[in-house]
Amino acid sequence: MKLYYKPGACSLSPHIVLREAGLPFDLIKVDLVTKTLTDGSDFRAVNPKGQVPTLALDEGGILTEGAVIVQYIADKVPDSGLIPAAGTMERYRVQELLNFIGSELHKGVVPLFPMLKDVVSETYKGFATKVLGAKLSVLNQQLEGRAYLTGEVFTVADAYAYTVLSWLPRIAFDLSPWPNLVAFAERVAARPAVQAAHAAEAQG
Repeated sequence: MKLYYKPGACSLSPHIVLREAGLPFDLIKVDLVTKTLTDGSDFRAVNPKGQVPTLALDEGGILTEGAVIVQYIADKVPDSGLIPAAGTMERYRVQELLNFIGSELHKGVVPLFPMLKDVVSETYKGFATKVLGAKLSVLNQQLEGRAYLTGEVFTVADAYAYTVLSWLPRIAFDLSPWPNLVAFAERVAARPAVQAAHAAEAQG
């Protein structure tokens, strides 16, 4: 498999999951501004959407959309605990979290990125910050008495949540009012697979 990624972007989530699963893969860096690969070729020839993450499959073809990619990876190693079995309520709970993180947190952080400072008004930034805080409170409550979002086992939902939380320093967002999230982020950051993913992307 090949994971097309941008350092620190949402592709970090499947990158972490690949390492947690122990599966072999190659990393291919993408310049999302020019939509090119390091060899100068057009990334859109691989993925017409022009977005990461993109996973090139061993059997041919690609898979896109992070929440789907991480489930695909986890299902390849069912004993990893990265995702519950299909059809179980536990699986639906993880999917519920993936959708919440993708639609409410991921998209909620984007308007606050510094690169959008000239196109997003201060009024909207204030509104977006307030909404983001409310969504973070939901996850903070979810983590009450738990190591990870669904309990004591690390799942693909944790990889995605951690990835989004890792963006908050870029927008100078103070996470301290949500102590469960602070502890969670530190716990996940200490995992060997997460450290290896960060190291690989820093070298990329």
